Amino acid sequence: MTPDDFDLIICGGGPVGQSVAGLLARRGRDAARIALIDMKAPEQAAADPRTIALSYGSRQILEELGAWDAVGKSATAIEQIHVSRRGHFGRTLLDRKDYDLPALGYVARYGDVNQALAAATAPLGLSLFRPAEAETLAEEDDHVTVSLKDGRVLRATLAIQAEGGVFGEQRQKSVQRDYDQLGLIAHVRADQAIPHRAFERFTDEGPLALLPQDDGYALVWCVRPATGEGLLALDDAAFLAALNRAFGDRVGRFTRVGQRHAFALGLNAKPGQTRRVVAIGNAAQTLHPVAGQGLNLGLRDARVLADVLARDLSPQALQAFDRQRDQDRGLTIRLTDLMARVFAGSSQGSPLQAALGLSLGAIDLLPPARDLLAEQMMFGRR
Repeated sequence: MTPDDFDLIICGGGPVGQSVAGLLARRGRDAARIALIDMKAPEQAAADPRTIALSYGSRQILEELGAWDAVGKSATAIEQIHVSRRGHFGRTLLDRKDYDLPALGYVARYGDVNQALAAATAPLGLSLFRPAEAETLAEEDDHVTVSLKDGRVLRATLAIQAEGGVFGEQRQKSVQRDYDQLGLIAHVRADQAIPHRAFERFTDEGPLALLPQDDGYALVWCVRPATGEGLLALDDAAFLAALNRAFGDRVGRFTRVGQRHAFALGLNAKPGQTRRVVAIGNAAQTLHPVAGQGLNLGLRDARVLADVLARDLSPQALQAFDRQRDQDRGLTIRLTDLMARVFAGSSQGSPLQAALGLSLGAIDLLPPARDLLAEQMMFGRR
């Protein structure tokens, strides 16, 4: 079969893949010569119920793409973030008023972001292959070739991996870590909920996050596997009682919990790029959910890559992208990894855990340190 020729092939049509495609088209690249491959049909992607935290910087990227108005209609604003250590001294409070912003971030549904981006990029004229599955990628001196499962063959100057797990065998210099933790997710309600305030509560086994959403909170509770399995086996009343013990009474009593799910936590970062293939988003780094930085880091990847490739489609451009993203990626990965390992790899009440609690108190007393933390969470390292 004769290959279809493009300038760029993007493997992965989630928020990160759609964002880099849309930004490239808006920066002057011929949209018809950008091939976007996605395994899911648009209606499947729109139905994804997962909850995600979007930073204010991510809102700015979605605004540039023309997708924010649709996302913002159903998103819940985070105006404050309360970070604390359960049962110990030390806490810090980030407030959007201190930074003259409408919000520090937002809680949205993954499917809503997907749907808004699909609607915003539809008029651009991208070459869409969905649903379609990329089976193999071959890299030559002057081009790359992607073969789809249905037999079609695509050829381009460069390829972008934006789908976690795609072509994983090509990863180089990968840093992998199993935290020996489970992440429990659910939607919960409390009888004294504080509107628009998110909580990051460090317990003896890991962080417990409450993100304001609808009439309650999206819960992400990181615990050791044995604890997680026990929590999943509890009935709703017993689970809520355990959550109250772990979190405390800052939002009163937890009164209702929805369906619970669990997933293993780990770090997978970062692939070395080749001459004509670059990875962004979850294809480049899968992070522990502490601080909720995964998708935000991926959207920052998309913005910088679009800036670089709008000017130049060459292996040298990919090297420039890697240099520009190294500091932000490195700092975000190290920060989330450190916080995860303090709890996953140390015993209850260890000096490392106590030190983290003291550092939270110090951050609250030192405005420059608090501002640096807020800037990293909202915009990344710039």
